[in-house]
Amino acid sequence: MSAMRLPCGVYHERYQQDHAWWQTRFVWVRMVSLCLLLFIGLPALGNVYLLSVANVVGYTILSALGVQLLIGFTGQVTLGHAAFIAVGAYTSAIGMLQFNLPYPVSLMLAGLLAGVWSVLFGLPSARVKGFYLIMTTMAAQFVTVDFVIAQYISRIGERGHYFSLPPGTVSIGPWVIDNELSVYYLMLVLVILSLVFVGNLLRTRIGRAWLAIRDNDIAAEVLGVNIVRYKLLAHFVAGVLAGIAGAFWITSLYFVSPEHFQWSWSLWLVGVILIGGVGSLYGVIYGAMFMTLVPELLKALLFVLTQSPTMVALFPFIPQLLDKFLFVKEATFGLAIVLFLLYEPKGLAYRWWQIKNYIHLWPFSY
Repeated sequence: MSAMRLPCGVYHERYQQDHAWWQTRFVWVRMVSLCLLLFIGLPALGNVYLLSVANVVGYTILSALGVQLLIGFTGQVTLGHAAFIAVGAYTSAIGMLQFNLPYPVSLMLAGLLAGVWSVLFGLPSARVKGFYLIMTTMAAQFVTVDFVIAQYISRIGERGHYFSLPPGTVSIGPWVIDNELSVYYLMLVLVILSLVFVGNLLRTRIGRAWLAIRDNDIAAEVLGVNIVRYKLLAHFVAGVLAGIAGAFWITSLYFVSPEHFQWSWSLWLVGVILIGGVGSLYGVIYGAMFMTLVPELLKALLFVLTQSPTMVALFPFIPQLLDKFLFVKEATFGLAIVLFLLYEPKGLAYRWWQIKNYIHLWPFSY
C-alpha cells in the first residue's frame, strides 16, 4: 500500500522520516508547487501592487514570529514588540548611513542589538508574570520609541526627526534593493530562513524547555529547567527576529521615523497570532495573511461600491468610509479579534490542521 495516504495516517520506518518537514509525496508536490508560485508565478505577473501587499505580509510574518515565540511557545505575554523592531530598523539605518556598513552586516547587527535590548526588558520576567509582565513590555515600547529613539537616536547626525534613505542605500553586493520585486525576493529569503530556524529550534532541548515553561513553569523548574535562563533566551531570540524584521522593513521606506513603530503595531501583532493560532508557526503565516489581505479586500470593495451611483444613493456613507479607511481598518481589527475569540478561539491554524487531517485520512476521515 502506498505510503502517500493511509487510512490510519502516515506510516514511518525511520526516526528521520517522523521529523522530516515534508513527510509524504503529496506534501512534497504541494510545497514545491507553492515555492514555484511564490518565486516564479507571482513575480511573473508583474503587478507591483500584489508585490507590495506580499511584502507587507512578509513583514508582518517576520514581526509576529517573535511575538509567537514569546506568547505562544514560552507563555510570556508581550505588548511592546514594536520597540525591538524599531531598534533593528534604526541600527541597520545608522550602520549604513553613518558607518557605511554593508546591508548584510547591518542586518546582523540589527538582530543582535535588538536581542540584547529585548533581554534588558525581559529581566523582570524572572520575577513577575501576567499583568505585571504586560506592564514591563509596555514600558519597553514607550521608553524605547517615545523617549530614546524619538529624543536622541533620531537626531544622530543632526538629521532632525528621521533618517532619510536615498535610493541605492540598501544593497547586497551588486544587487541593489530599490524596487518592490527586489524587496519581495529579500522578504521570501528572510521569511523562509526565520521560519526554518524557529521550527528547528523548537525541536531542540531549548524548544522543549520553552514549552515546559509555557505549560507550567513551576513543574518545569522542579524537573530541572532553569526557567530564568530560558525565559531570557526566549526574549533574546524574539528580539533578534524583531531586529531582522525592522532591518527588512527599511527597504520599503524612504525614511525611518518613530511614527513607523507605534504601540498600535504591537497590539496588531498580538492580534495576528490570536487570529492565526497561538502556539503554531502556521498561525503566524495565516494570521499575517488574514490581517493584511482582509483590509485590502475591504478597501477594494468600498472602492467598487463608490463607483456605483445606485449603491451610493442607497448608502451615502460609503464614500466617507473610504475617505476614513484607517478607522474602518481599526474597527475591522477589533471586530475580527472578538469574533475569533468567540467562534474560533484556536485560530486559523487549528482549522487548517483539521482540513489537512481530513485530506490525509480520506476516505476514512470520520
